Formats: sequence, C-alpha cells, structure tokens
Amino acid sequence: MGRGKLRIYLGAAPGVGKTYAMLSEGHRRVERGGDCVVGFVEHYGRPRTEVMLHGLEQVPRKELSHRGAAFTEMDVDAVLARRPAVALVDELAHTNVPGSRNAKRWQDVEELLRAGIDVVSTVNIQHLESLGDVVESITGVRQRETVPDEAVRRADQIELVDMSPQALRRRMAHGNVYRPDKVDAALSNYFRPGNLTALRELALLWVADRADEYLQQYRGEHGIRSTWQARERIVVGITGGPEGRTLIRRAARMAAKGSGSEILAVYIARSDGLTSASPKELAVQRALVEDLGGTFHHVIGDVIPEALLAFARGVNATQIVLGSSRRKAWQYVFGPGVGATVARDSGPDLDVHIVTHEEVARGRGLPVVRSAARLGRPRIIAGWIVGTVLPALLAVLLTHVNADPGLANEMLLFLSLTVAAALLGGLYPALASAAFGSLLLNYYFAPPVHRFTISDPKNIVAIAVFFGVAVAVASVVDLAARRTHQAARLRAESEILSFLAGSVLRGETTLDALLERVRETFAMESVALLERAGDVEPWKPAGSVGPSPVGQPEDADVDMPIGDHMALALSGRVLPAEDRRVLGAFAAQAAVVLDRQRLVGQAEEARRLAEGNRIRTALLAAVSHDLRTPLASIKASVSSLRSDDVDWSEEDRAELLEGIEDGADRLDHLVGNLLDMSRLQTGTVIPLIREIDLDEVVPMALGGVPEDSVVLDVPETLPMVAVDPGLLERTVANVVENAVKYSPPGEPVLVAASFLGDRVEVRVVDRGPGVPDVAKDRIFAPFQRHGDAPRGAGVGLGLAVARGFAEAMDGTLAAEDTPGGGLTMVLTLCAVAGDSGPAHAAPDGDGPAAAAGAPGALGVADGTIDLDPIRQKAGPQ
Repeated sequence: MGRGKLRIYLGAAPGVGKTYAMLSEGHRRVERGGDCVVGFVEHYGRPRTEVMLHGLEQVPRKELSHRGAAFTEMDVDAVLARRPAVALVDELAHTNVPGSRNAKRWQDVEELLRAGIDVVSTVNIQHLESLGDVVESITGVRQRETVPDEAVRRADQIELVDMSPQALRRRMAHGNVYRPDKVDAALSNYFRPGNLTALRELALLWVADRADEYLQQYRGEHGIRSTWQARERIVVGITGGPEGRTLIRRAARMAAKGSGSEILAVYIARSDGLTSASPKELAVQRALVEDLGGTFHHVIGDVIPEALLAFARGVNATQIVLGSSRRKAWQYVFGPGVGATVARDSGPDLDVHIVTHEEVARGRGLPVVRSAARLGRPRIIAGWIVGTVLPALLAVLLTHVNADPGLANEMLLFLSLTVAAALLGGLYPALASAAFGSLLLNYYFAPPVHRFTISDPKNIVAIAVFFGVAVAVASVVDLAARRTHQAARLRAESEILSFLAGSVLRGETTLDALLERVRETFAMESVALLERAGDVEPWKPAGSVGPSPVGQPEDADVDMPIGDHMALALSGRVLPAEDRRVLGAFAAQAAVVLDRQRLVGQAEEARRLAEGNRIRTALLAAVSHDLRTPLASIKASVSSLRSDDVDWSEEDRAELLEGIEDGADRLDHLVGNLLDMSRLQTGTVIPLIREIDLDEVVPMALGGVPEDSVVLDVPETLPMVAVDPGLLERTVANVVENAVKYSPPGEPVLVAASFLGDRVEVRVVDRGPGVPDVAKDRIFAPFQRHGDAPRGAGVGLGLAVARGFAEAMDGTLAAEDTPGGGLTMVLTLCAVAGDSGPAHAAPDGDGPAAAAGAPGALGVADGTIDLDPIRQKAGPQ
C-alpha cells in the first residue's frame, strides 16, 4: 500500500478563500467519479462556504469534553474505517482538544497519508513554525498554533490562494468573513493593510522558494547541469570602468520585460592584491544595482572568463550582459578578449549580450596592477617555453635549410627569442634563453660544428657579444616591465588613497563601508577594526565585515597597528610587503572614520541638549496667551469677590469660585505639560516601572472629561503591564482629552484595551474629522494643533507629551484611521512576562473569535487549551 498524496491550499491570512477552494476541488473530484469525503471543515457561518458543503459526504465528528464543555474534532478512526480515496481536512495547524488521538491536526493528516488516503488541506502562512518570529515582528502577534515547515514542504502540491489586501478588507467589510460586530475590531487590529501586505509577500516568497526547491531537486535527480530558463537571472559583468553603469541599466531594462527577473552584478578581481578598478566607480555601481533591486557580488578569479561562467552557472543564470571591449585594435593580438571568450564558451544554455557604450576602443584605463614577481603561472610557463623550446626548434630549422644565413643573422634570430622570453616570463627565462642559445650557436653554427669548441677567435668574440647583449637586453626589458607595473600600481594606489581621503573628509564613508572596501581591495575573507582601553585590557571590535572576523590581532593573517591601542586585523591570506603601505593608509583612515562617527554622536547629543535649552527659553514667549487666559479669569473672579461695592449672592459667589477653580485647573494642566515637555527634551524623565493592572489606572485618567463623553472597555482578564502608573495616567489623560475635544456631540469616545501577543494595546477611538496620513506624525510634534483648533484649546503639547511618556515606558503611541471615519490612537504597552492572558488577537484559524480581536477568544499555550464559547457553535478554529 503506497503513501497518499497531500495537496495544500496556502493562504496569507484568514478569509482569502482557502476552504472554499478546497471544497471546490472536492466537488470536482466527486463530479469525475472520485471517492471524496469531508473529514473536517469549518464554515464559521459563512454562507458561501456552507453552501459548498452540500453534496459532499461528511464523516461524523468525534465529540470530546474538556473543562465541562463539549467540543468536536475530526474522527480519525472513522475516516480510516471509511477509507475514502480523498479526504478534505481543513486547518492543518489546528491544535486538537486534549483527549484526541493526536495533539495536532497535521499528525492526524500524517496518519491518513500513511494509510494510503489522499488528503487536501489548508494552512495560513503565519502558522509555519519557521516564520513565527517574522510574523510576530510584523503583526505583534505570536502564533500559538504552528505546523512544522517540513510537514508542509513534504506536500506533493502546494497551491497559493492569493488576494490583495484591499480586496480582503472589502470582503470583510461586506460581512463575508466575520460577523458585523467583529469587523471593525478585525480591520483595526490584525487585518491592517500593512500587515496583510507583509503577510502576502511572505506567502509569495515562500511558495517561490518552494518552487525553486522542486526545480533544483528535479535537476539533481536527473543530472541536469545546463541552465533552465524557468526564471530570468541576468548576470552583469562589470570591470569597475565607467561603462558599468550603462550595462547595469541595460540589464535592468531587460529584467523589467519579464516578471520575477533578477539582476546579479559581479566584479571579478584577481587574487594578487590591489584591484585594477576604480574603488569610487565600483561603489557607485554597487549602489546603482542595489537601487534597481539587484545584488552585487565580489568574486576572486585569475582567469576572468572562467570565473564569470562558473558564477553564472552556479546561480542558474540565463543571460550574461557584458560591455564591448575598451581595448584598442592592436591589443587584440594578445587574445580575443573576455567578451568573445565568454560568448564562445557559454554554450547553448546561456545568452551573452555584448552592449556597446561610449568607452569602446578608448583603452583599458588603469592597467592590471601586479608586480613582475607575480606575472601569473601561464605567462611564466610561456616565457620558459619561448626561451628553451623555441631555440631548439629554431636550431633544427636552420640546420635543415639549404641557404646559409650566416652566423650574424642566426645570432639575431636567437636574440629575438631571448627578448620574447623576457617580455613574457621575466628575467630568469630570458637568462636561460641566452645561455641555451649560446650553446646552440656554438654547437650547430660555429666551426667546428657539432662540437663545443670554436676554431675561429672571431666567432668566440661574436658568441660572447651575443650572450652579453642577450643578458643586457633581457635585463633592460625586465626592468622596463617592472617599472611599468610599479607605475601602474602607484597609479592605482594614488587613486585609491585620493578617493579615501576625499570621501572621509566629505563624511561619505561609514566604518563598515570602509572595512568592506579593505576586504574587496585586498581580496580578504574578513576585516575587523579592534581597539582596547589599555595595554592589559582585552581587545574589543569597533567594526567588522565578512564571516568569522578575528577577536585579537594575533589571530589574524595580517595585522596593521594603529597607535598603541587600535589595530586593523585581516583574515584570508598573507599580504606581500608592498601592499602594507596602502593597508597602512586604510588603517589610518579607519581610525579617522571611527573618531568622526563618535564625534557625530557627541555632536548630536550636544544638538539635542541645545534644542532642549532653546525650547525652555522659548516656552514663555510661545504660550504667553494661553497662560494669561486662565490667569486673567482667576484674577477677575478674585477681584470681583474682594469688591465691597457688590453684594454677591451665594449663587454668584459659587459661580465665581467655580470659575477660579476651572482656571486654576487649566493653568495647572498647561504648566504640567510645559514642564513635562521640558523634561522630555532634556532626557530627565526616569520612569519607575512596576507591574499594575490597566483597570487600576485608566479610569483615574478620565477624571478631566465629562462622564458621558467616554465609553470604557477594559476587560479584567487582561495581563498586567510593566509601566510607570503616573506616566501612564498622564498619557491616557492627554490622549482622551484630545479625542473628546475633536469628537462630535453625541458621539462618545471609546477607550478599549486588548491583549496582542506580549503587548497590551489601549485604543482611543473617536468619530471626529480624522487626520490625513501626511499629518499623522506631525500631530505629535510640540506646539502643533491640527485643523482650526482655537487658541484657547491648548498649546499643542498634549500628544507630544503623551508619546514621549509612552516611549519612556518602552511603549509606542501611533495614530490610525477609524473604520467609518475618525481617528484612533493606539497606545502599546509591554505585558508582564509570564502573565497569562487571552490571545484574542492572534488569528490561529479562520474563526471570528480568533481573528477579530474580541476579548475572551483564547488559544493554545504551554500544553493547555482555553476555547472561546463561540467555537462551540462554529467549531474549533
């Protein structure tokens, strides 16, 4: 009996239509005559989903009792006994009620598959175990119900059920997903456009990666090494020359023609140290390719065509973009060039595009920087062949020709081979060629022939002169080559150093960018800048790039001291002595960059303190009117009471006293906000954090607003929060007062609290005019009042103080649109670790209690389960 096949409908969020798609598949199989049953499906009261159950055989569920309540789960034994060809099982990540056959539903599905039953199931992307942290960082909700990634990856088919965030929110607003009383809470909490967009991207990327895995697995199983153009990957070969920008933009236009295309820019550097490219131009091209959505790669390779093709095949590239050669016409005598070689060796699976540009045939610019001692193995071998093998062949050729060219001409021919050996392989192949040529001239061409003796003294002088001239020519040629390479090296060094000095002085280079430049320039694996406080103190990294940077200079392959307590440590290979000069300049610049970054931080701190002083100085001038108004009211009332000319009645006296009290309250509130803002600006707010229940603080914050202007909904089941009670009271009071101020008459402000993962949210919802998106951050700035608020309405510090206090308690305060019109202020606070609370905001399934944010909807945690009573009607999850 073979294993059954698993098909999974994967969605980004509840409500996208996974269950509907699964039931449609069930109907198609039944119509084709297949044996398909419903093992477990929840419709949650959605009419269209419920209708899809009609006409499909449903296996009776198993009833279980937990904590005095009755629940139903899939009856695995009944499905196995029925033994259908296909079973429809909804919500793969569901946690079964204690007492079930298995703890998780995916384990139930595994049993069915082992029994040879095909299974069609559903799951949301947020339930994958590996994405738990990512989803929590996006939504603030920790998913308690998860399924191992491997259980989903083993599926024979994975089909993405996709829907745009706007379409899903419209579907919810129309009541097609949750009950009307749950819609507002769901749209305001989990189903925000940003959350849905991020979850949708996660789902698309996960499915794309899974498709790549299928493709790679198939290629490996069938031994396919050629490139398959299932996805366009365009490799751009750049040299660091000015034409690189043209090539990158051309590749971007090519990628734009196909959906999902990738751009990979690759620079291939030789393994001999300093690169021949302009570091400034490489930095510009790296930024350009990243701005266009591509990636930049730095590869080490001495044979550029081979390294480029190996990289392209390694990433399964489909196209290579290269620029037309910058070499002049005469330089082609040294070879066909990189472009022609790559096009010749690419094979039928790689398309090579040669792009013209303005630098064609203008010369290569900087020559390859390398010393004569490191000419490369191919050139050295060629020099020895020309210096030893070719003279022997020339001797054989001359001995077999009828005409005698004469000893002088024969010497010139041998001398030309010596010069060629010097040009190719340097001094030693040339010296060997001179000595070997002298012996051949003596043996074959100087009488008596075929003997190493010379009868004519003139011939002795001629051969001696030949050897001397050959050695002199070889030395001159080698010296000229050395000087040329040294000049090229110095030119490259000077350009690198001038770029470094200019970029650091202009403040354009960060420490990480500079260390990355060191790594690329010297072809190292990792670079670290280490420092210590004293001679006996341990080393600490000030910055590092690359994998596994060293922790102390002694462990590095190359270390460059910078003063007494700082060093630049490089790992990867040992540098020659001539490279240490440039490395020393890099090290000095790294110290300068580090000092500059620290000075920038100190300057920012000084600027912040100066800003605080400026605000304190400007406070009285900015709020003089708002301070005078309550003072004038108080003084007028007091003067009236002290007047002997008027006999005030008790009602009049009470009214005047009430005016004094109101003015004093307003004045106290204004002065309090001013002082609070001053404390926030100077960083002197030190919260006294302790654990407290919200229902102890929030009601106290509502004392300054009319009783009928606020509706309070703070469940007692919420976990405790870690806050400063005084700061929290002031924060909530300022936010509520602002909401009441802008709320229309007869529309009370809603103050509701809920539990979201490890956070508690307090939402202050009003039905006022709202705030445009462009102004949502500006309303939290000091002295800002939105719209046409009158001068007497305050100085515009309430929300600024509230956000400052929230951030001081490690919380956040943000503004959102209220569904249906208005503004919602969301105050997020840290819940006490380990305090159990309802996970009502986590949509563990597609059920309304799980996703709508309704208090009391509980999920699974730490091996226990608390279920919302709603699920007794709609079923679990």
